Amino acid sequence: MIRLALRVDRAHAEVALAELLELAPGGVEEVDLGADGVEYAVYGPPGELPLLPDLEAAVGGALIAVTTSELPDNWSERWKQFHTPLVLGERLAVRPPWEQPLGAEVELVIDPAQAFGTGAHATTRLCLELLLELADADGERGPLLDLGSGSGVLAIAAAKLGFDPVIAVDFDPLSVEATRENAAVNGVALDVARCDLRSDPVPAAPVVLANLLRPLLLDYAARLTEPPHTLVASGLLIHEANEVAAAFAVHGLREHDRRERGEWAALLLAA
Repeated sequence: MIRLALRVDRAHAEVALAELLELAPGGVEEVDLGADGVEYAVYGPPGELPLLPDLEAAVGGALIAVTTSELPDNWSERWKQFHTPLVLGERLAVRPPWEQPLGAEVELVIDPAQAFGTGAHATTRLCLELLLELADADGERGPLLDLGSGSGVLAIAAAKLGFDPVIAVDFDPLSVEATRENAAVNGVALDVARCDLRSDPVPAAPVVLANLLRPLLLDYAARLTEPPHTLVASGLLIHEANEVAAAFAVHGLREHDRRERGEWAALLLAA
């Protein structure tokens, strides 16, 4: 089995992903490299994917490092060790399907083979922490939008916590499919659709979860015409949080909470 990986800085991550999706009808693995950017990888047998020497290439104005490697015959089992459950106390847990139930009040089963892992990344964890805070607050749990749904972790958690209806949108059609499939596995009803937030109308909702990179969050702020009452903005490096908070402050959304984990930050903004 061959693993073909592209490493790129965050500013050009979308360009690299779009190019790689042409080779990846079965899905793309995303590995967060922190300040060094993002790595996207696809897998395939020899003959379907090239075994290349390490090189650098220019794609859409971005300098991308390309690496390929041969994986051992038992790779399909060994990769499971990298996908461990995410547990937030007794309130919420996210686990891959091969793990046994963990006994949390709210438990999600997410297949990491479909899109972007099981939700254990720091940015998703921070979003889930803030989502629990919103769910535990007084008041009705009404409509919610998950902007950039990935594998559907946040949208499914929101639905299980009582938000209704829950809308989940993503630019990547593989993510849209994965969100639908994971919603069915977890027994929740979501309104799932493809959306390019840079050009398409973005659905409005009083609560929005946006686990996106800084450029996309700034684009969303620039196009926002009907601000939500509450916005959770994640996918941010700590030094980017003030800029993003300021972009939404012009719409009357003020910072009520900020969570940090490692080099990542998430914001809870509200009117």
